[in-house]
Amino acid sequence: MTLFWYDWEGFSMSSPDKDTVRLLKVSRQPGGEPEIFHSLQGEGASIGTPSVFLRLAQCNLTCSWCDTGYTWDWKRYDYEREVMELSLEQVEENVLGYGCRHLVITGGEPLLQQTGLVHLVRSLKEQGFTFEVETNGTIAPHRQMLEDIDQWNVSPKLSTSGNASHRREIPEALRSFANIAGAYFKFVVAEPADLNEISALVDRYNLPRAQVVLMPEGQTTAVLQERSQWLSELCTEEGFRFTPRLHILLWGDKRGT
Repeated sequence: MTLFWYDWEGFSMSSPDKDTVRLLKVSRQPGGEPEIFHSLQGEGASIGTPSVFLRLAQCNLTCSWCDTGYTWDWKRYDYEREVMELSLEQVEENVLGYGCRHLVITGGEPLLQQTGLVHLVRSLKEQGFTFEVETNGTIAPHRQMLEDIDQWNVSPKLSTSGNASHRREIPEALRSFANIAGAYFKFVVAEPADLNEISALVDRYNLPRAQVVLMPEGQTTAVLQERSQWLSELCTEEGFRFTPRLHILLWGDKRGT
């Protein structure tokens, strides 16, 4: 199988060279260190799980409410300041330094860099790691990623994200994820009317309702608490899971948590 490298800055696709797949573009924290940190999983089906987080840079969507715009929005943020390239060996060393064998790969959109990730994941898998990948569901995973990733947290975007429908909904990719037993579908909900769009996607792609998770959009405790009230009631009525944003409730909208 031929693996491809997606360059979303230029929206082109080509086969990567050997050196390219040995590097990952990682988000840089304000202090200069890579955004690789140890915390609790704050969202979704495995909420509360102690995890190491690897935040990769670059995204192929432009969500209006995104709280990690520093990974992709180069109109508001400086690429050189916010992104660093690390070898796979450097990333692995950072991850291993925390002594935790559960890795959450997030972004940005991690699957833009999956040709490099497959090597990192395979190496860590051989050392006893389990994995979650946070993805927007627009890029289908490669076969080797399917073999090694334990849980997929797929977050299809709704119209309230501000992304055009042809960008946020890629049928082939969503069908691929719908066929993965370890995939959960986490929808960010900003208003009650979003439920109509979610229900349509669930029906269109035959998503298992027990693996559909609804999460309130919000970056402050006050907004999350207000939206959690009506969203939790909707989840009870419709048979969907509910998740808070635990890291926001515990630490606020702070990087590295």
